[in-house]
Amino acid sequence: MAWQIYRGSGEEHDYAAPEAPPWRRFPIRDSDLEESRTFIPTPEIIRAVNAAIYLRRPLLITGPPGSGKSSVADSVARELRLGRVLRWHVTSHSTLEEAIYRYDALGRLQHNQLHPGDDDITRFLRLGPLGTALLGEGKPRVLLIDELDKGELDLPGDLLNVLERGEYEIPELNRLGEGTLPIREVDSDEKHPIPGGRILCTVFPIIVMTSNGEREFPGPFLRRCVRVSLKLPSEDQLVDIVAAHFNGPAVAERERSLIKAFAERINAAPGRQARLAVDQLLNSIFLVTRADSPSDTERAQLVELIQRELDRA
Repeated sequence: MAWQIYRGSGEEHDYAAPEAPPWRRFPIRDSDLEESRTFIPTPEIIRAVNAAIYLRRPLLITGPPGSGKSSVADSVARELRLGRVLRWHVTSHSTLEEAIYRYDALGRLQHNQLHPGDDDITRFLRLGPLGTALLGEGKPRVLLIDELDKGELDLPGDLLNVLERGEYEIPELNRLGEGTLPIREVDSDEKHPIPGGRILCTVFPIIVMTSNGEREFPGPFLRRCVRVSLKLPSEDQLVDIVAAHFNGPAVAERERSLIKAFAERINAAPGRQARLAVDQLLNSIFLVTRADSPSDTERAQLVELIQRELDRA
């Protein structure tokens, strides 16, 4: 019972914060992301990243949820010292325009009513992650386009057109003429000049796109991507992953039986494979290896709780 914070007894007691897993410590800063330090790329991933960099093509990574697809972007940005990763998390409502820039038309209208004659439009414009990436200066920016398969059917084609041309016009700025106006990034105070209201790519970004494989993409889009699929990790690879997250091999060796059982579940014969994510293994190991770890019975119950299959209610 010592490990339990909430006991369900109804007796009040002061909350004592337990130590958080290294990968869930807040506030999270890109420079401190656990995934960028502990991600272990396969040789296939390394080849694909380098091919995408040389060819100036986006990298499309397909794999099951929790397999570490988005960690590739963090790993590349950290190793190559390319700064903060720009992130576009795609949903069913995502549009290409919002990824490039955002315009607060209502805010501008309200401001003009209160301050007639103030025509500074830049305070109502923000560059999105894709727009910022295309304006890379000197070194390329790393852009993560996460879960592209969640977007509308036309989104890959729209995205392809912009990436092929490397340019995009912001009509609200273009109407003002040929002047150079600095526009702030959506999640940063950094500003970028946009001459004539047209984004022109001079340094192609390193683009990592991820997909859970929930739908097919059109051939013209796939032809212009470097594609790679993440395979399910073997037992030995899981041992390496656990060792990386828990600062050495001691925990991985002590929990070898738990790792072996997890590996057998995800690498079972086709049709019998359990749909699980690697972070479920990490979470269960974190819970059962605490200094005030639960009893053997509770340990088994916790592992069952955390390692429930993703496709089951």
